[in-house]
Amino acid sequence: MTKASILQKNPDDVVILSAKRTPLTKAKKGALAEARYEDLLSAVLKGAIDAARIDPKLIDDIQIGTVRTPRGGASISRMAALHAGIPISATLSTVNRQCSSSLQAIWTIANEIHAGDIDIGIAGGAESMTHHFVPKPLDHPHSEEVVKNQLAADCLIPMGITNENVVEENHISRADQDAFAASSYNKAEAAQKSGKFDGEIVPVTVNGKTVTKDDGIRYGVTAESLSKVKPAFKADGTTHAGNASQVTDGAAACVLARRSVAERLGLPIIGKVVRVVAAGVPPRIMGIGPAVAIPKLLQKEGLGVSDVDVFEINEAFAGQAVYCARDLHIPDKKLNPNGGAIALGHPLGATGARQVATGLAELQRSGDQLLVTSMCAGTGYGVAGLFVNEVTNRAKL
Repeated sequence: MTKASILQKNPDDVVILSAKRTPLTKAKKGALAEARYEDLLSAVLKGAIDAARIDPKLIDDIQIGTVRTPRGGASISRMAALHAGIPISATLSTVNRQCSSSLQAIWTIANEIHAGDIDIGIAGGAESMTHHFVPKPLDHPHSEEVVKNQLAADCLIPMGITNENVVEENHISRADQDAFAASSYNKAEAAQKSGKFDGEIVPVTVNGKTVTKDDGIRYGVTAESLSKVKPAFKADGTTHAGNASQVTDGAAACVLARRSVAERLGLPIIGKVVRVVAAGVPPRIMGIGPAVAIPKLLQKEGLGVSDVDVFEINEAFAGQAVYCARDLHIPDKKLNPNGGAIALGHPLGATGARQVATGLAELQRSGDQLLVTSMCAGTGYGVAGLFVNEVTNRAKL
């Protein structure tokens, strides 16, 4: 396949009618701390449907990614969909594929459309890390037999330690990590001040207060200021609160459809889903996932890094993000041009769809075409998706 063929429009394409997200706010102390998971998800589902200008009765299936939500989020996700005005005829499932959960949801709904099973669906994700994030071990021991297998045991390594493994083995300095993190904050600050995020955000009203802005973006951050933060995972480590992703509340959703159906109904088309792939890596260095998944994706499409206009790579930690950018030779100007999870936050199940909303909005402003999104995932793999922007030269989205 070539770039020209990827950009062609075909009746059976899976197109994106809307891509929206809630504000991303600090867990426990942010503006959405009083909101529940179902509040966040309901708001973004309604916002995405309104932006797509579709009758909710046309929605066939929904898949929602979530990681920490109790009982897989099945009941409260269905509650959120019904509260958003989606009829009972639309089915819903949830998926937990770690930090790639909502990109997996996009993959699932797109494949259902490709297979002819449905015509219109919604893929998204949500996480209330205020209410559901409990980073502690299970209250029962693991199988002694299984943990004798070192690879299996490595799946239990804390995420912060996996990042320390990546930076130690690849000689990534704390100074480089702090410089990357400061750049993420600076880019997000500039984007927020200029209103770049406004069009992708769906306001959320909780207890009479309407939240419209991300509140995890710190202004005026420098590499020097970050250099003073104490390591979080090892006394002699380099990973800390300032160069790692934030614990965040938020949700995101994309409305997907078959192109022929969207055109027949006169619905707005803002982009196209081309392909999503996953690739496994050693659990102890799970953060290198994008450096393996992205080449797999590009190879399948006959593309190189130079063909892609924007890369949205999740900043689980600055160290692993630096590794991936260097390994893939991604130019700084193409990588997370409006900041990433270090500055914006990382609501686990929502991040994949959030990246699509942010990345497409950036391409719509610039008039460029190809977006790659990717993230690492706990237990050792990366997931990457390729998308096409089909809207150009809009000042605010």
